[in-house]
Amino acid sequence: MAVNLRGRNFITLLDFSPEEIKYMLDLSRDLKRDKYLGHEHKHLTNKNIVILFAKDSTRTRCAFEVGGMDLGMGVTYLGPNGSQMNKKESVMDTARVLGRMYDGIEFRGYKQSDVETLGEYAGVPVWNGLTDLYHPTQILADWLTIIEHKGHLKGINFTFVGDARNNMGNSLMIGAAKMGMNFTALAPKELWPDQSLVDTCNAIALETGATIRITDDVKEGTTNADVIYTDVWVSMGEPKEVWEKRIKMLASYQVNMDMLRNAKEDVTFMHCLPAFHDVKTDVGSDIAAKLGKDYPAVKNGELEVTDEVFESKHSVVFDEAENRMHTIKAIMLATIGS
Repeated sequence: MAVNLRGRNFITLLDFSPEEIKYMLDLSRDLKRDKYLGHEHKHLTNKNIVILFAKDSTRTRCAFEVGGMDLGMGVTYLGPNGSQMNKKESVMDTARVLGRMYDGIEFRGYKQSDVETLGEYAGVPVWNGLTDLYHPTQILADWLTIIEHKGHLKGINFTFVGDARNNMGNSLMIGAAKMGMNFTALAPKELWPDQSLVDTCNAIALETGATIRITDDVKEGTTNADVIYTDVWVSMGEPKEVWEKRIKMLASYQVNMDMLRNAKEDVTFMHCLPAFHDVKTDVGSDIAAKLGKDYPAVKNGELEVTDEVFESKHSVVFDEAENRMHTIKAIMLATIGS
């Protein structure tokens, strides 16, 4: 089947068929090969994009900037204080201004409604670099990484551990359903995903052969896992007061070697980064000092994952980080068109 994504927004993977997702993954692989071989691939020369960040970022910003320049485009970065959106100008008006000047718009922020409004009124492709609800560009990077290490997606036993109702939990569940994977959300019941989204993913799974499972049992949730994936326990923008409550809730869901030993022998560990696995960050150091005595699991600044797992042979987190660039490049090329 021919796939044409020109002019499409990339706001949630719910909007794309498995064939369209596979197309973007295949294009990512081709662009990665060109990058490694040193082949010029400036397919979008004379195009310009703006990357609009209400939240700071390392991987997303760098992936869009380097990817855009590799494709031959001009790239304008507008940081949290770099535009008037939601301050002196509505999202709708911002969309109509930027759409007159640029060939594509990336948005990273809080409200899903903001990126949806940009997509409705800009008149050019809009890409979701992260909202409180979804993080779809990350999922393509994750799936490319799994293909590189496991050879396929369909039938992969994939377990997400932690806050399963956050943007990563939501997006991974959607992506797994679309690609015929066996998805498990392993979380305390208070942090299970919204039931309406689970129902949506189960409906998709009926068409693709995927399975969706939600459990709070660590042993059950990790048995025979091909991939164990986790994310930070407290998202950017949440108040510091949330930390102790979230640690109390999630301490027994920390990804450690015991959890990996319950999975398949060749289990792969994944994390979208940044990760708190030692005291080399301000947050990790602060948590260790304040809460390490009461919660021994975090005494070394190890929160959602131990340093032993993070640095182990099972970990592919930096492959994921690199693949953000290749997959984002594919999204831009596919939707802007050469």
